[in-house]
Amino acid sequence: MKKNSFLSIVFSITFLMGTAACAQTTPTQGNTQDSSTQTPGAAGRESRVGSQGVSTGKDLAASASMSPNHTMLASALKVANQNSRMAAGTNYTVFAPTNDAFNKLPSGTMEKLLTPAYKQKLMGILGTHVVQGNLMAADLQDGQQLTTLSGEKLTVSKQADKVMLKDAQGNTATVIMADIKATNGVAHSVDTVLMPSK
Repeated sequence: MKKNSFLSIVFSITFLMGTAACAQTTPTQGNTQDSSTQTPGAAGRESRVGSQGVSTGKDLAASASMSPNHTMLASALKVANQNSRMAAGTNYTVFAPTNDAFNKLPSGTMEKLLTPAYKQKLMGILGTHVVQGNLMAADLQDGQQLTTLSGEKLTVSKQADKVMLKDAQGNTATVIMADIKATNGVAHSVDTVLMPSK
């Protein structure tokens, strides 16, 4: 039941990311950065921590569009049969890998993970990207340890305006689009797939 809930959250976040991509540069009140720092990394630019501030005004499950930058994540969630809606009352933080992140996996890995025999492994990988609570990029501190809903540990690293996460295997993901807010959580798009310890 717990796995179904957090994977539903990740699936819902792909819709949130799409809404944010459509809104692209709707800044929060008081944000005066130019739009060139608010593009979601598709052209190789890294966004500044806190520069996104996009709000959908909907909960994670109700956010309407799917991001073109997260179609592989959506496919993985569909294969894992994680399409149910989550309750709107709990806050979650999702570190959502982009298509480019999945493409960095060794050749054949994604294809293997999308087969029924690897469903449990796929669920473990997806669960490594969800943390309970509403964590904006500014809330993340250098050296902070986050516990994912699947029980994995992620270590936060901050260098200037970059936020990075290291998983138990030593993989490091950089937040390339931060602070995409929903009524029940926040998403941060990342450039690397985080892996569970086993």
